[in-house]
Amino acid sequence: MKKIQMVDLKGQYQDIKEQVNTSIAQILETSAFINGPEVHALQKEMEEYLGVKHMIPCANGTDALQIAMMGLGLQPGDEVITADFTFAATVEVIALLQLTPVLVDVEPDTFNINPAAIEKAITPKTKAIVPVHLFGQCANMDAILEIAEKHNLFVIEDNAQAIGASYISKDGSKKKAGTMGHVSATSFFPSKNLGAYGDGGAIFTNDDALAHTLRGVVNHGMYERYHHDVVGVNSRLDSIQAAVLRAKLPNLDTYNQKRRAAALKYSMALANHKDIITPKMDVCCSADTCVCDCHVFHQYTLQIKNNDRDALVKHLQSKDIPCGVYYPIPLHLQKAYKDSRYNESDFPVTNQLVKEVISLPMHTELDDEQITYITDAVLEFLNN
Repeated sequence: MKKIQMVDLKGQYQDIKEQVNTSIAQILETSAFINGPEVHALQKEMEEYLGVKHMIPCANGTDALQIAMMGLGLQPGDEVITADFTFAATVEVIALLQLTPVLVDVEPDTFNINPAAIEKAITPKTKAIVPVHLFGQCANMDAILEIAEKHNLFVIEDNAQAIGASYISKDGSKKKAGTMGHVSATSFFPSKNLGAYGDGGAIFTNDDALAHTLRGVVNHGMYERYHHDVVGVNSRLDSIQAAVLRAKLPNLDTYNQKRRAAALKYSMALANHKDIITPKMDVCCSADTCVCDCHVFHQYTLQIKNNDRDALVKHLQSKDIPCGVYYPIPLHLQKAYKDSRYNESDFPVTNQLVKEVISLPMHTELDDEQITYITDAVLEFLNN
């Protein structure tokens, strides 16, 4: 059996090696390293893939979130509601802009932000909601968009983990993650479902005026060289990363299908154990097949009940099985984001999840032998 990787980027590279190497060599020859033809081509291809009017490339996913908020004109003291159970980048940019982060609990089955908790947290100072499409599936966008419309709030989708996923609305319409809010942000960090070979990110919107503003913000506030019309930042996607992403984009649906296939095999092997809760699959997915693309499994995350999750981590590591705990500490308990406004009673789901979640290896190169070895190791620990 080949060595198990948490993310196998080297294996994935082999299939696109020739295209990537040729593109990078061309960039080196032309020296069009910033804002070159590869970046512009990627922009058009991503817009077509997602069915969105505007892609604004930038340097990384955290910048993408910050730039989206800058483009919306949010002001210091404005409140922005987001999930307590997510990576710190989501709340980090809110704090950096001197906005007021408002953390709320998540739903127990999908781990995505709880719409009822959003509604409860709204005040006259609330200006935006940031739903995080966690681990590869969309938050409840029907409910979130209804709340936003009711209270005249912006919706900023954090789509760093769900690129390529679809959301089926209650009216039966189907849209890609990151195309439903006023604006969305994604990350092209190497381990993402669509990952570069360095940092990268993008902002997406269907709003022409907002897109114009964002294009200035990413480039020092300039629309014309040395004319600074808005306060901006220096955040651009370089051509080499764009070339890598262009090689991967035509394969993204296949990559995501491979992740779903691996997830189904994991779930079938682990489904009947009383101390394991496997990830929720959409209604279009049965026990042995998946006919939709509503979950793209950026992570395959279990809940371990009635057992020592941290001891399981050590057990897997002893068998050379990498794993991750995403996330071990709620944001409301992080030193940087503690606030007297929060009560522990407001976060029952998050406080439970941080004790129970464990993410198993998930990538496009997993094979049956590896999945069997991993699931056998999990069951071995829980059955002892």
